[in-house]
Amino acid sequence: MSTPLADLQALADEFTAVRRDIHRHPELGYQEFRTSDLVALRLAQWGYQVKRGLGGTGVVGQLRRGTANKSIGLRADMDALPIQEATGLAHTSNHAGVMHACGHDGHTAMLLAAAKHLAEKGRFNGTLNLIFQPAEEGLGGAKKMMDDGLFTHFPCDAIFAMHNMPGHPQGQLLLRDGPTMASSDNILVTLEGVGGHGAVPQRAADPVVAGAAIVMGLQSIVARNIDPLEMAVITVGAFNAGSAHNVIPQSATLKLSVRALDPDVREILLHRIRELVAAQARSFGVTAHIDHAGGYPVLVNTVAETDFARSVAVELVGASNVVPQTRPLTGSEDFAFLLEQVPGSYLLIGNGDSASGGHGACMVHNPGYDFNDANLPIGAAYWALLVERFLADSTAELSGLS
Repeated sequence: MSTPLADLQALADEFTAVRRDIHRHPELGYQEFRTSDLVALRLAQWGYQVKRGLGGTGVVGQLRRGTANKSIGLRADMDALPIQEATGLAHTSNHAGVMHACGHDGHTAMLLAAAKHLAEKGRFNGTLNLIFQPAEEGLGGAKKMMDDGLFTHFPCDAIFAMHNMPGHPQGQLLLRDGPTMASSDNILVTLEGVGGHGAVPQRAADPVVAGAAIVMGLQSIVARNIDPLEMAVITVGAFNAGSAHNVIPQSATLKLSVRALDPDVREILLHRIRELVAAQARSFGVTAHIDHAGGYPVLVNTVAETDFARSVAVELVGASNVVPQTRPLTGSEDFAFLLEQVPGSYLLIGNGDSASGGHGACMVHNPGYDFNDANLPIGAAYWALLVERFLADSTAELSGLS
């Protein structure tokens, strides 16, 4: 009897071509028109019921087998990044200043390969929902799909997603239950002072000096307000003010990135930032306006679903190729929104390490990055096996599922 991995190995060339085609035509968040057309067309050809428009350019393919009421959701992201590619590869981006620098082209191709295999050979009893999501890169496409009725139209008993991870051996599967990826909040601080001549500073209220004090003061929040055993990050990524040597500017802006692995720590950070910024600004005679654009919550993998996902990983690639409880990441992911509504798990697949060389070891969000095509059959086979095991018996239940 053939196995999902053997079957997907046979499709490797076909979906490598699909992946590289998507890579050549990257699209930014909410602009994934060509990519969603490609996804929708193939799903329809393979017999899926296809719904478009959730989250703008999102696509969902549904396949029902048997009579069981149990359902599973698998999610792949489709958007690219505003980065100029520098790989020099034959399938390099055709769009100046836009590239698939995070591997979403590979995530989409893996899920499409699994979709074809499951449509043709899948043995399961229940409902399969394949979710192709737009705008993961900081734009909250997952939440937009939910706001548009994702789980109303496509209820799921559990949901899963996978992301490639450079720095780990190619094909290694890494899992973790509990808090797995950090929350992410973007904060804009605008300081309004009194501009003036640089030679007469006593007649101005300098927002640059206030901003400098705020930058230094913010570091004390992590050092003195957060338990040292907890993870917390406050990064000032931009400090913009003035344009001349001898002019004290009227205003200054600071852009902050705030991250935590615990929702309570996140709230402490946000509260203390507001307090410290306002107090420091007053002490220098300037006013502060704080704009919090919201962000992504902590991504928390549920225990039962992660235990299940681990068992499938070990079955597919063997225990020696599985990291059962990997370290949490300080990056963020809007799959966290989906996990606030439905139990599930987010896992990683190694894209390659320094020993393997090549573009697979290059970190994501880098102009030299490329998804490792050797992962296409492994990732797709993992999805196929996960679906077959989850929907194998309608009377079997994971804890917390009905």
